[in-house]
Amino acid sequence: MKALAPGFLIAMPQLQDSNFHKSVVLMVEHGPHGSMGLVINREADVTYADLANDQDFDVPPTRAGKHISVGGPVEPYRGFVLHDSTRVTERAEVLPGLFLSVTSDSLAPLLADPEVNVRFCLGYSGWGAGQIEAELAIGSWLFTEASAKTVLHVEPGQIWEQTIKSMGVDPAMLVTTGGMN
Repeated sequence: MKALAPGFLIAMPQLQDSNFHKSVVLMVEHGPHGSMGLVINREADVTYADLANDQDFDVPPTRAGKHISVGGPVEPYRGFVLHDSTRVTERAEVLPGLFLSVTSDSLAPLLADPEVNVRFCLGYSGWGAGQIEAELAIGSWLFTEASAKTVLHVEPGQIWEQTIKSMGVDPAMLVTTGGMN
């Protein structure tokens, strides 16, 4: 079995599932029992200021108006923070320079620090044993190496096209018809 985590899954245009239309998923776990990832390019209707007000902490003005991400359809109220801070103790390294924190104790200090680059995701994407391999085999997804820079520094609306182009593929040449679910 090819290791898909860490890596990016890029949804092909013919993938009809509205949860993943032109999505880029950062794969966090992949193994014989299933896979888990976070969509990094779908914005929620919620801003960081909304989140901070709801959780009773502050965010810097440079972050306040930006939107958090929809990490996927599973457990949509569970939060995941992708970041580049080594100052919080609760963190798991996903890629060199990219960490994942999942506790509420880490949330406030990460989002309040203007020096930390973050992408906060609500929910996650999950696949059962062998499911993502089957979807890759029928062409629903492409796989490529993940980049911390893409996760933390590229605007969500540009991630899909930029990731496709980084693979040497012209997004305009991709087939947009078909009925893959």
